[in-house]
Amino acid sequence: MKERIISVDIFRGLTIALMILVNTPGTWEFVYPPLRHAEWHGYTPTDLVFPFFLFIVGTSIVFAYRNKEPNMATYRKISVRTLKLIGLGLFLGAFTITLPFIKEFSEIRFPGVLQRIGVVFFFAAILFLNANWKILLGICIAILVGYWVWLGFVPFDGGAPTFDRAPNNWANYIDLQVFGTHMYKEDYDPEGLLSTLPSIASSLLGIFTGLILISKRPRKEVIMLMLGIFMVVMGYLWDTVFPINKALWSSSFVLVTAGWANIFLALIYYLTDVKGFQFGSIFKYTGANAITIYFLSSFITKLFYSIEVADGMSLHGWLYANIYVQSFLSGEMSSLLYGLTVTGFYLLLAWYMYRRKIFIKV
Repeated sequence: MKERIISVDIFRGLTIALMILVNTPGTWEFVYPPLRHAEWHGYTPTDLVFPFFLFIVGTSIVFAYRNKEPNMATYRKISVRTLKLIGLGLFLGAFTITLPFIKEFSEIRFPGVLQRIGVVFFFAAILFLNANWKILLGICIAILVGYWVWLGFVPFDGGAPTFDRAPNNWANYIDLQVFGTHMYKEDYDPEGLLSTLPSIASSLLGIFTGLILISKRPRKEVIMLMLGIFMVVMGYLWDTVFPINKALWSSSFVLVTAGWANIFLALIYYLTDVKGFQFGSIFKYTGANAITIYFLSSFITKLFYSIEVADGMSLHGWLYANIYVQSFLSGEMSSLLYGLTVTGFYLLLAWYMYRRKIFIKV
């Protein structure tokens, strides 16, 4: 078997490219519905992107740590990477362009995408090193069922809890009590504390796929496809009692998104690793510096929104209004073209870094 699974690198890079695209429209006023997050229950294609990345984090853990011993040196390496990810995320949440370059403490958002990646990576890697697949499966099931029971059946202040966006939603309540003003929204955070627990299960499901890929089993793409279909069906069945919801990272959401991840990865794996078709190299380059590209895109976007160039207009707003807003284009198309330009820039940057053998490991 080849040491490197091309499809995993392509899937990782494609996910980062999609993360950049959905995060950088020309204006949030005009965005095509598939590029928006669901208001609360349900999901859109955009809601698949982040769980896809956590899924591939789990798959990548298998390749990176399958020959590692669970000792202090390995734990130190995992811990250092976790702290780097959390630190970069906190930096993005705290940075401002004006002196002293740090927001007022009450305005700093503590949770975030990179922070969640760091926490999920830490627990998934530690569990992988110390448990076989049967124990991991048991832990995954316990997390998903336990989370459902907690949010849906544990009494809230003597009354019934809810899955809706309300004060008696356990996930929202705990985020508000722990983080206070340090959240994305006033009443909840999509990368909040309690919802990080089932996001670990997203990565564990990725580990199972990684184990399939390193095995000697024939027709791995068929196994992944069937597994993916099974999880999507189970997720939709669970949706009837525990709604698919990204903000809560509901257990049904975990199954549906991991199912789609398996299906898409199976297709890419079949085309590239089995049939040998050459495509998607630009995403492979992006996957080689995934966190670096994502961090740079987030940081530079923040700068573009913060730098004022004329009449109080930000650099981002000026570029969008003067280049992309045209009478012959709809607002949604103008906004999409801006996002595609930004995404294309970072894909080219990833290509340049790959060609120059610049690999920044976070």
